[in-house]
Amino acid sequence: MTAAAPQRRVDEARIDAVDVHAFQVPTDGPDGKEQDGTLEWDSTTMVLVRVHSGSVTGLGYTYGDVSVASFVASELIPVVQGRTADSPPALGHLMGQQIRNAGRPGAGAMAVSAVDVALWDLKARLLGLPLVHLLPAHHDRVPVYGSGGFTNYSPARLADQLTEWVDQGIPRVKLKTSRDPEADPHRLTAVRKAIGDEPRLFTDANGALGRKEALYWARRFHDEWDVRWFEEPVSSADLEGLRMLRERGPERLEIAAGEYAYTTRDFVNLVQAPAVDCLQADVTRCGGITGVLEVAGLAAAHHLDLSAHCAPAVSAHAFCAVSRLRHLEYFHDHVRVEHLLLDGTLTPDGGALRPDPGRPGLGLDVKWADAEPYRVYGTRPA
Repeated sequence: MTAAAPQRRVDEARIDAVDVHAFQVPTDGPDGKEQDGTLEWDSTTMVLVRVHSGSVTGLGYTYGDVSVASFVASELIPVVQGRTADSPPALGHLMGQQIRNAGRPGAGAMAVSAVDVALWDLKARLLGLPLVHLLPAHHDRVPVYGSGGFTNYSPARLADQLTEWVDQGIPRVKLKTSRDPEADPHRLTAVRKAIGDEPRLFTDANGALGRKEALYWARRFHDEWDVRWFEEPVSSADLEGLRMLRERGPERLEIAAGEYAYTTRDFVNLVQAPAVDCLQADVTRCGGITGVLEVAGLAAAHHLDLSAHCAPAVSAHAFCAVSRLRHLEYFHDHVRVEHLLLDGTLTPDGGALRPDPGRPGLGLDVKWADAEPYRVYGTRPA
């Protein structure tokens, strides 16, 4: 497939309509559930937004409660409909103003993110370009790490999942920890034995530990299993705790956080503390692609690498525009949902995702027939 020819001048293309949908996909974990250090869930909900200009459609999405879809419909559609499609950041600014009193962090930021991604996708499609070529790209691919390893997996399933990623050529894998800290040594031993000594091993506590307990486990993780990445050992709101771990933990064990940063100020707080060795950002939470570009500049100015949190089908394009790119979390749940609901998703090759230069925009289309059984909001387009 080759990129489509431009439809018309983008500064003359107006957004005729916007529609929003939500799909709830059950997990494939034991007893239909998955766990991490602080949460248990039985499904993942994708909130999907489409923006239309004539015969051209852009799509974006976020992961959150179905209420995010209602937020898009009530607060954001009136802001973007009827406006030109040439400047997603300008529309992002208007959306930010609109939701000031409705609640900007959390669901509000996720709603804006989904619309922003759709606007960038629309502009790229109007120009007949893959999105990565519209953005100020520094890279043509994004390295990934396999992520899952939920705390309710048996050691055998845990080892099998992480080994499968390594066998696919992904040299970095992550498991969830710290729900039951005393069980982690057995789990980590099983994983390290299964994957061997060479692959990098990452852990994620999802903020489950106190400061001193986290410091204890940081040293054990590093010294006994050669763990090199400890994500949210304490709550990401505990900037002092993250800084303590960064300063007092093993030198080769990096502290990471940022997936729950919704505004630019949230990222500034993490950077100024300084609370992390590597900053994370989620394109579906931080204001979309416009937000990622802002955070990328902040990270570069502070000599920090930026890692993409999940949503691989969008992040593969967005994070090519990050100069201090580290990698992308190839998260089990999001990979399942995106492959189920969307056509045009990417598969790692040589441990990286590379955007398809022959498909305009994100290169994605909705598989409506496959998605319909999971619908919890909206109606199927005619």
